[in-house]
Amino acid sequence: MARRPNVIFIVADDLGFADLGCYGGRDAEFGRVSPQLDTLAASGIRFTQGYSNSPVCSPTRFALMTARYQYRLRGAAEEPINSKSRGSTTLGLPAEHPTVPSLLKKAGYRTALIGKWHLGYPPAFGPLRSGYDEFFGPMSGGVDYFTHCSSNGQHDLWIGEEEKAEEGYLTDLLSHRAVDYIDRMAPRSSEQPFFLSLHYTAPHWPWETREDGALAQQVKDNLFHLHGGNIHTYRRMIHHMDEGIGWVMQALRRHHLEQDTLVVFTSDNGGERFSDNWPLVGGKMDLTEGGIRVPWIAHWPAVIGPGATSEQHCMTMDWSATVLDAAGAEAEAAYPLDGVSLLPVLREPARTFARPLHWRMNHRGQRAARRRLEVPAGGRPRLPVRHPRRRARARQPRRTRARAPGRMRDAWESWNATMPPSRRMRRSAWATR
Repeated sequence: MARRPNVIFIVADDLGFADLGCYGGRDAEFGRVSPQLDTLAASGIRFTQGYSNSPVCSPTRFALMTARYQYRLRGAAEEPINSKSRGSTTLGLPAEHPTVPSLLKKAGYRTALIGKWHLGYPPAFGPLRSGYDEFFGPMSGGVDYFTHCSSNGQHDLWIGEEEKAEEGYLTDLLSHRAVDYIDRMAPRSSEQPFFLSLHYTAPHWPWETREDGALAQQVKDNLFHLHGGNIHTYRRMIHHMDEGIGWVMQALRRHHLEQDTLVVFTSDNGGERFSDNWPLVGGKMDLTEGGIRVPWIAHWPAVIGPGATSEQHCMTMDWSATVLDAAGAEAEAAYPLDGVSLLPVLREPARTFARPLHWRMNHRGQRAARRRLEVPAGGRPRLPVRHPRRRARARQPRRTRARAPGRMRDAWESWNATMPPSRRMRRSAWATR
């Protein structure tokens, strides 16, 4: 049995399902877009049926932090939380709610978030109030890569709970901070392991590479950058993030920690403007496959053999539960987990189990479900996410139309009945349990 692992949980922002080479992505004009992540996948496990908890950022991050459906918390009804919520005492992750970092800290881990938080602003909310010992990064959803200002023009780079101006390209600043954290934690990691959340803002808009500092003044009043960007810039932004992940892995090897460190990589939701979601339909903000199916890569040489692929259904909060399971951390009885540990699959990649998945969105009143169909031997069903305004497609249409949608619809209604009501209901109906 492996010792309790160090954990590095890496989250990209708005990365498409097929943007990485290991998920079928094409090379860029400069060469391979994601050689470091491709190597991690080749030496670990790659999931092909993995999903995010939401097709937009902050709701997914509620689930990531709590290992529970985001609908249990009021703040997640904002799709997403925006910079106008600064000063709110409602829109954020309540400090009293257990989180992955707080449960790991209770189990003896040291914890840090380097990168995007997007779960409410101090003084009511913040990483240090939700289990992290250290924090460096932006509190809001999107910031300029050079000025580090959010969409309302306010500076948004923090160390702990103090705003801190620092020069540099944000992706690189996060990568270098992560390496520094590993260097500091390494000497005591065998006695006290660490949990590092490395949440990049790449490849989220504005569309800026390391060489595009001059664009910062052009986009300062409109970070959506609707007038700019292209596929070449987008791929270069992914490549900068990939290089930083390579630096992180080098640091682990330098301290002989790679064997006993679980590294997980994913995206908070499906891709946006310049992303590649092929062959999936839709993207960010849609409960279609392109909006929620995302890369999931895990690397842990002490447990996971090289070159593994899994078709296990899973979503963000399952990986949160997996981290807690691997660390031997227990959930609080008053806040039972909705996530299901994937540790058995990491140990035996050929193993799969039934894992029904459910979603809902206030945006356009969307609903979705995903489940494995039971079919005759030799059958190859393909039932994408169920969308109320789109017809389900299948390779066995008679079977699907006659049985699957009805069963899935009933199952979704049963699941939804266990969740708090949507934000259209009165706020007093919301609970944290």
